Amino acid sequence: MSATLESLVTGVQVGTVLPLLTAVVQRPAWSTRWKKVVAVVVAVVAGVGTVAVHGGLAQLQHGHLTVATLLGVLAASQTTYDLVWKPSQVAPMIEALTTPKAPQQAG
Repeated sequence: MSATLESLVTGVQVGTVLPLLTAVVQRPAWSTRWKKVVAVVVAVVAGVGTVAVHGGLAQLQHGHLTVATLLGVLAASQTTYDLVWKPSQVAPMIEALTTPKAPQQAG
């Protein structure tokens, strides 16, 4: 298997679980726009990390490999969020559970 295909497959696998990790930092009260910005930024960071971990930092010099992996992570994360994690209420539940309670709500 080529390095690009291997990196892309790994990126899709990372992207599949990424919405669950993103839900830990997102808050239910945030606007849809900010949630999308956070999701895209996290996907880009995860994509770069996937390329670096999968093939070493030297792989970042290969533009097509990096772009393909970034797009794979982004596409997989958005698709699985919309088709699996949001309808199943798993991601929103994680957001709610990890949101700090205000002092008047605690207790």
